[in-house]
Amino acid sequence: MSGRAGSRSAHYLVTGGAGFIGSHLVEALVARGHMVRVLDDLSTGRRENLAPVAGTVELVVGDIRDLEVCREACAGMDYVLHHAAKVSVAESVKKPIETHEVNALGTLKILTAAREAGCKRLVYAGSASAYGNCAVSPQREDLPANPLSPYAIAKHVGELYCRVFYELYGFETVVLRYFNIFGPRQDPKSPYSGVIARFISLFTRGEAPIIQGDGEQTRDFVPVANVVEANLLACASPDAAGQVINVGCGQSTTINRLAELLIGMTGTACVCGRAEVRPGDVRRSLADITRARELLGYEVMVAPEAGLRETVAWYRDNPR
Repeated sequence: MSGRAGSRSAHYLVTGGAGFIGSHLVEALVARGHMVRVLDDLSTGRRENLAPVAGTVELVVGDIRDLEVCREACAGMDYVLHHAAKVSVAESVKKPIETHEVNALGTLKILTAAREAGCKRLVYAGSASAYGNCAVSPQREDLPANPLSPYAIAKHVGELYCRVFYELYGFETVVLRYFNIFGPRQDPKSPYSGVIARFISLFTRGEAPIIQGDGEQTRDFVPVANVVEANLLACASPDAAGQVINVGCGQSTTINRLAELLIGMTGTACVCGRAEVRPGDVRRSLADITRARELLGYEVMVAPEAGLRETVAWYRDNPR
Protein backbone atom coordinates (compact mmCIF):
# COMPACT_ATOMS: atom_id res chain seq x y z
CA MET A 1 0.00 0.00 0.00
CA SER A 2 1.39 3.41 -0.90
CA GLY A 3 0.48 6.93 0.11
CA ARG A 4 -0.31 8.39 3.52
CA ALA A 5 -2.44 6.54 6.04
CA GLY A 6 -6.16 6.89 5.62
CA SER A 7 -6.01 7.73 1.90
CA ARG A 8 -8.46 4.95 0.99
CA SER A 9 -11.11 2.93 2.78
CA ALA A 10 -10.00 -0.43 4.18
CA HIS A 11 -11.01 -3.06 6.74
CA TYR A 12 -9.12 -2.94 10.04
CA LEU A 13 -9.04 -5.31 12.99
CA VAL A 14 -7.93 -3.70 16.26
CA THR A 15 -7.15 -6.27 18.94
CA GLY A 16 -7.54 -4.78 22.39
CA GLY A 17 -9.69 -2.15 20.70
CA ALA A 18 -11.81 -1.48 23.79
CA GLY A 19 -8.72 -0.53 25.76
CA PHE A 20 -6.97 2.79 26.17
CA ILE A 21 -4.77 2.89 23.07
CA GLY A 22 -7.00 0.62 21.01
CA SER A 23 -10.11 2.76 21.44
CA HIS A 24 -8.23 5.86 20.27
CA LEU A 25 -7.13 3.92 17.19
CA VAL A 26 -10.69 2.79 16.53
CA GLU A 27 -12.04 6.34 16.71
CA ALA A 28 -9.35 7.61 14.34
CA LEU A 29 -10.00 4.84 11.82
CA VAL A 30 -13.74 5.39 11.86
CA ALA A 31 -13.22 9.14 11.42
CA ARG A 32 -11.21 8.38 8.28
CA GLY A 33 -14.01 6.27 6.81
CA HIS A 34 -12.56 2.81 7.44
CA MET A 35 -14.49 -0.31 8.44
CA VAL A 36 -13.39 -1.45 11.90
CA ARG A 37 -13.71 -4.67 13.86
CA VAL A 38 -12.59 -4.91 17.48
CA LEU A 39 -11.39 -8.07 19.23
CA ASP A 40 -11.29 -7.69 23.00
CA ASP A 41 -11.98 -10.01 25.93
CA LEU A 42 -13.04 -6.96 28.02
CA SER A 43 -10.82 -8.04 30.91
CA THR A 44 -9.34 -4.54 31.02
CA GLY A 45 -11.03 -2.95 28.00
CA ARG A 46 -14.35 -1.21 28.52
CA ARG A 47 -17.41 -1.04 26.28
CA GLU A 48 -17.81 2.61 27.25
CA ASN A 49 -14.48 3.39 25.54
CA LEU A 50 -16.21 2.52 22.27
CA ALA A 51 -19.32 4.59 23.03
CA PRO A 52 -18.31 7.39 20.60
CA VAL A 53 -18.41 4.86 17.74
CA ALA A 54 -21.20 2.60 19.00
CA GLY A 55 -23.15 1.11 16.12
CA THR A 56 -20.33 1.85 13.70
CA VAL A 57 -17.80 -0.82 14.67
CA GLU A 58 -18.16 -4.58 15.10
CA LEU A 59 -17.14 -5.93 18.51
CA VAL A 60 -15.98 -9.54 18.83
CA VAL A 61 -15.69 -10.48 22.50
CA GLY A 62 -13.00 -13.13 22.73
CA ASP A 63 -9.49 -14.10 23.82
CA ILE A 64 -6.45 -13.90 21.53
CA ARG A 65 -5.24 -17.15 23.09
CA ASP A 66 -8.06 -18.89 21.18
CA LEU A 67 -6.92 -19.51 17.60
CA GLU A 68 -10.46 -19.98 16.29
CA VAL A 69 -11.50 -16.64 17.77
CA CYS A 70 -8.49 -15.05 16.07
CA ARG A 71 -9.46 -16.64 12.75
CA GLU A 72 -13.01 -15.33 13.06
CA ALA A 73 -11.74 -11.84 13.86
CA CYS A 74 -9.20 -11.73 11.01
CA ALA A 75 -11.57 -12.93 8.29
CA GLY A 76 -12.04 -10.25 5.64
CA MET A 77 -9.61 -7.79 7.21
CA ASP A 78 -6.95 -5.82 5.31
CA TYR A 79 -4.90 -4.70 8.31
CA VAL A 80 -4.49 -5.87 11.90
CA LEU A 81 -3.42 -3.44 14.65
CA HIS A 82 -2.44 -5.81 17.45
CA HIS A 83 -2.79 -4.16 20.86
CA ALA A 84 -4.34 -6.89 23.00
CA ALA A 85 -1.88 -7.64 25.81
CA LYS A 86 -1.16 -7.88 29.49
CA VAL A 87 0.73 -4.62 29.94
CA SER A 88 1.71 -4.39 33.60
CA VAL A 89 5.32 -5.07 34.60
CA ALA A 90 4.31 -5.55 38.24
CA GLU A 91 1.54 -8.01 37.33
CA SER A 92 3.91 -9.94 35.07
CA VAL A 93 6.28 -10.46 37.99
CA LYS A 94 3.40 -12.05 39.91
CA LYS A 95 1.90 -13.91 36.92
CA PRO A 96 4.66 -14.70 34.42
CA ILE A 97 2.92 -17.68 32.81
CA GLU A 98 -0.32 -15.82 32.11
CA THR A 99 1.67 -12.86 30.77
CA HIS A 100 3.59 -15.14 28.41
CA GLU A 101 0.43 -16.90 27.23
CA VAL A 102 -1.28 -13.63 26.29
CA ASN A 103 1.64 -11.56 25.04
CA ALA A 104 3.74 -14.21 23.29
CA LEU A 105 1.45 -17.12 22.46
CA GLY A 106 -1.50 -14.81 21.79
CA THR A 107 0.63 -12.85 19.35
CA LEU A 108 1.67 -16.04 17.57
CA LYS A 109 -1.99 -16.99 17.17
CA ILE A 110 -3.10 -13.63 15.82
CA LEU A 111 -0.15 -13.64 13.40
CA THR A 112 -1.14 -17.12 12.23
CA ALA A 113 -4.77 -16.13 11.77
CA ALA A 114 -3.91 -12.89 9.95
CA ARG A 115 -1.56 -14.70 7.55
CA GLU A 116 -4.12 -17.43 6.86
CA ALA A 117 -6.80 -14.80 6.21
CA GLY A 118 -4.65 -13.03 3.63
CA CYS A 119 -4.40 -9.77 5.57
CA LYS A 120 -2.01 -7.27 3.99
CA ARG A 121 -0.09 -6.27 7.11
CA LEU A 122 -0.04 -6.58 10.90
CA VAL A 123 1.19 -3.72 13.08
CA TYR A 124 2.39 -4.96 16.48
CA ALA A 125 2.39 -2.89 19.66
CA GLY A 126 5.90 -3.54 20.90
CA SER A 127 7.47 -2.10 24.01
CA ALA A 128 10.53 -0.02 24.86
CA SER A 129 10.95 -2.38 27.83
CA ALA A 130 12.90 -4.54 25.36
CA TYR A 131 15.88 -2.22 25.89
CA GLY A 132 16.05 -2.80 29.65
CA ASN A 133 18.62 -0.69 31.50
CA CYS A 134 20.51 0.30 28.40
CA ALA A 135 23.68 2.38 28.86
CA VAL A 136 23.16 4.00 25.45
CA SER A 137 20.81 6.98 25.29
CA PRO A 138 18.70 7.62 23.34
CA GLN A 139 17.76 4.02 22.61
CA ARG A 140 18.08 2.95 18.96
CA GLU A 141 16.30 -0.01 17.41
CA ASP A 142 19.58 -1.76 16.51
CA LEU A 143 20.67 -2.04 20.16
CA PRO A 144 20.58 -5.54 21.69
CA ALA A 145 17.47 -6.44 23.65
CA ASN A 146 17.85 -6.76 27.42
CA PRO A 147 14.36 -7.34 28.89
CA LEU A 148 14.21 -7.18 32.69
CA SER A 149 10.72 -8.55 33.45
CA PRO A 150 8.40 -11.33 32.28
CA TYR A 151 6.33 -8.62 30.57
CA ALA A 152 9.34 -7.30 28.65
CA ILE A 153 10.43 -10.81 27.67
CA ALA A 154 6.97 -11.79 26.40
CA LYS A 155 6.56 -8.57 24.41
CA HIS A 156 10.00 -9.07 22.86
CA VAL A 157 9.09 -12.64 21.92
CA GLY A 158 6.12 -11.14 20.06
CA GLU A 159 8.56 -8.92 18.15
CA LEU A 160 10.62 -11.95 17.20
CA TYR A 161 7.56 -13.77 15.91
CA CYS A 162 6.73 -10.73 13.78
CA ARG A 163 10.20 -10.80 12.27
CA VAL A 164 10.01 -14.52 11.55
CA PHE A 165 6.59 -14.20 9.91
CA TYR A 166 7.99 -11.49 7.65
CA GLU A 167 11.30 -13.20 6.80
CA LEU A 168 10.08 -16.81 6.66
CA TYR A 169 6.54 -16.48 5.32
CA GLY A 170 6.66 -13.10 3.58
CA PHE A 171 3.79 -11.82 5.72
CA GLU A 172 4.21 -8.08 6.24
CA THR A 173 4.63 -7.00 9.86
CA VAL A 174 5.69 -3.75 11.49
CA VAL A 175 6.77 -3.54 15.13
CA LEU A 176 6.14 -0.19 16.79
CA ARG A 177 8.19 -0.09 19.96
CA TYR A 178 6.16 2.17 22.27
CA PHE A 179 7.62 4.29 25.00
CA ASN A 180 5.41 5.61 27.85
CA ILE A 181 1.99 6.42 26.38
CA PHE A 182 -0.59 8.56 28.14
CA GLY A 183 -3.80 10.41 27.42
CA PRO A 184 -7.57 10.55 27.96
CA ARG A 185 -9.39 7.33 28.90
CA GLN A 186 -6.41 5.65 30.56
CA ASP A 187 -7.83 3.99 33.67
CA PRO A 188 -5.94 5.19 36.78
CA LYS A 189 -7.47 2.46 38.96
CA SER A 190 -6.15 -0.36 36.84
CA PRO A 191 -2.85 -2.07 37.75
CA TYR A 192 -2.06 -1.70 34.05
CA SER A 193 -2.30 2.09 33.94
CA GLY A 194 0.64 4.42 33.52
CA VAL A 195 2.11 6.77 36.09
CA ILE A 196 0.52 9.87 34.53
CA ALA A 197 -3.05 8.57 34.83
CA ARG A 198 -2.49 7.60 38.48
CA PHE A 199 -0.81 10.89 39.37
CA ILE A 200 -3.50 13.06 37.74
CA SER A 201 -6.32 11.08 39.35
CA LEU A 202 -4.80 11.46 42.80
CA PHE A 203 -3.77 15.11 42.42
CA THR A 204 -7.23 16.14 41.21
CA ARG A 205 -8.71 14.49 44.33
CA GLY A 206 -6.22 16.23 46.61
CA GLU A 207 -4.35 13.01 47.37
CA ALA A 208 -0.60 12.40 47.26
CA PRO A 209 0.82 9.73 44.91
CA ILE A 210 3.80 7.53 45.75
CA ILE A 211 7.03 7.82 43.78
CA GLN A 212 9.04 4.59 43.63
CA GLY A 213 12.75 5.07 44.23
CA ASP A 214 14.43 8.48 44.09
CA GLY A 215 12.23 9.77 41.26
CA GLU A 216 15.18 10.46 39.00
CA GLN A 217 14.30 7.58 36.67
CA THR A 218 13.49 9.00 33.24
CA ARG A 219 10.76 8.25 30.74
CA ASP A 220 9.89 9.33 27.21
CA PHE A 221 6.23 10.24 27.70
CA VAL A 222 4.15 10.04 24.52
CA PRO A 223 0.65 11.55 24.07
CA VAL A 224 -1.61 8.90 22.57
CA ALA A 225 -2.37 11.01 19.47
CA ASN A 226 1.21 10.42 18.32
CA VAL A 227 0.78 6.66 18.68
CA VAL A 228 -2.41 6.74 16.60
CA GLU A 229 -0.60 8.59 13.82
CA ALA A 230 2.33 6.15 13.93
CA ASN A 231 -0.06 3.20 13.47
CA LEU A 232 -1.77 4.77 10.48
CA LEU A 233 1.57 5.57 8.90
CA ALA A 234 2.85 2.04 9.63
CA CYS A 235 -0.01 0.59 7.61
CA ALA A 236 0.68 2.90 4.68
CA SER A 237 4.48 3.01 4.45
CA PRO A 238 6.01 0.58 1.93
CA ASP A 239 9.39 0.91 3.68
CA ALA A 240 8.12 -0.11 7.12
CA ALA A 241 7.52 -3.82 6.42
CA GLY A 242 9.75 -6.05 8.53
CA GLN A 243 11.01 -3.15 10.63
CA VAL A 244 11.16 -2.37 14.36
CA ILE A 245 10.43 1.32 14.88
CA ASN A 246 10.50 3.41 18.06
CA VAL A 247 7.47 5.55 18.83
CA GLY A 248 8.22 8.30 21.31
CA CYS A 249 8.74 12.04 21.51
CA GLY A 250 12.52 11.98 21.82
CA GLN A 251 12.24 13.88 25.09
CA SER A 252 13.33 12.63 28.51
CA THR A 253 11.49 13.53 31.73
CA THR A 254 12.19 12.41 35.29
CA ILE A 255 9.33 11.24 37.49
CA ASN A 256 10.13 14.07 39.89
CA ARG A 257 9.79 16.63 37.06
CA LEU A 258 6.56 14.98 35.92
CA ALA A 259 5.17 15.38 39.44
CA GLU A 260 6.19 19.06 39.49
CA LEU A 261 4.44 19.70 36.17
CA LEU A 262 1.25 17.97 37.26
CA ILE A 263 1.21 19.74 40.63
CA GLY A 264 1.30 23.02 38.72
CA MET A 265 -1.38 21.97 36.23
CA THR A 266 -3.77 20.59 38.86
CA GLY A 267 -3.13 23.29 41.47
CA THR A 268 -2.72 20.74 44.24
CA ALA A 269 -0.73 21.32 47.43
CA CYS A 270 0.08 17.63 47.83
CA VAL A 271 3.59 16.34 48.44
CA CYS A 272 4.48 12.97 46.90
CA GLY A 273 5.34 10.06 49.16
CA ARG A 274 8.25 7.69 48.57
CA ALA A 275 8.60 3.91 48.31
CA GLU A 276 11.12 1.31 47.24
CA VAL A 277 11.82 0.93 43.53
CA ARG A 278 9.66 -1.69 41.78
CA PRO A 279 11.23 -4.99 40.71
CA GLY A 280 11.90 -5.04 36.96
CA ASP A 281 11.71 -1.24 36.65
CA VAL A 282 13.86 0.48 34.03
CA ARG A 283 16.09 3.38 35.08
CA ARG A 284 16.50 5.34 31.84
CA SER A 285 14.20 5.45 28.80
CA LEU A 286 14.49 7.78 25.81
CA ALA A 287 13.55 7.08 22.20
CA ASP A 288 15.66 7.76 19.15
CA ILE A 289 12.89 8.50 16.63
CA THR A 290 15.13 8.89 13.57
CA ARG A 291 13.91 5.65 12.02
CA ALA A 292 10.26 6.61 12.54
CA ARG A 293 10.87 9.89 10.75
CA GLU A 294 12.76 8.26 7.90
CA LEU A 295 10.54 5.21 7.30
CA LEU A 296 7.12 6.50 8.33
CA GLY A 297 7.33 10.24 7.90
CA TYR A 298 6.44 10.40 11.61
CA GLU A 299 6.63 13.67 13.51
CA VAL A 300 5.56 14.54 17.04
CA MET A 301 2.07 15.97 16.53
CA VAL A 302 1.35 16.62 20.22
CA ALA A 303 4.23 17.60 22.54
CA PRO A 304 4.35 15.99 26.02
CA GLU A 305 3.42 19.12 28.01
CA ALA A 306 0.52 19.91 25.67
CA GLY A 307 -0.60 16.30 26.07
CA LEU A 308 -0.42 16.62 29.85
CA ARG A 309 -2.63 19.72 29.83
CA GLU A 310 -5.16 17.98 27.59
CA THR A 311 -5.16 14.90 29.79
CA VAL A 312 -5.57 16.88 33.03
CA ALA A 313 -8.54 18.69 31.47
CA TRP A 314 -10.10 15.36 30.44
CA TYR A 315 -9.78 13.89 33.94
CA ARG A 316 -11.36 17.01 35.44
CA ASP A 317 -14.37 16.47 33.18
CA ASN A 318 -14.31 12.68 33.64
CA PRO A 319 -13.20 11.97 37.24
CA ARG A 320 -12.02 8.42 37.84
